[in-house]
Amino acid sequence: QVQLVESGGGLVQPGGSLRLTCAASGFPCSHYGMYWVRQAPGKGIEWVSSAYTEGSRTYYSDSVKSRLTSSRDNAKNALYLQMNSLKPEDTARYFCTSDRTGTDRGLGTQVTVSA
Repeated sequence: QVQLVESGGGLVQPGGSLRLTCAASGFPCSHYGMYWVRQAPGKGIEWVSSAYTEGSRTYYSDSVKSRLTSSRDNAKNALYLQMNSLKPEDTARYFCTSDRTGTDRGLGTQVTVSA
């Protein structure tokens, strides 16, 4: 069964850090483009980052560039999102998607940045 399961969210103070994990099953994520997106309360889906297989290229939205870093662990079949210097505007539900799973999303993981 092809599946993506996100974890690692939580409540953190502004300036804090979190690491999100996207565990893939049913397919090798190393063979596919992998993406993080998020949805803040009352808003639409916002693209966060893309991780491509060719040359291990990664891209980020301007709002998260230099603060968030996406990486893969092919041995664990997982995608990570290291989130540093978090801001209240980063509060959202975070989802991972892939070229294998298309627009299907899992349950996501909630990140809340608040003092």
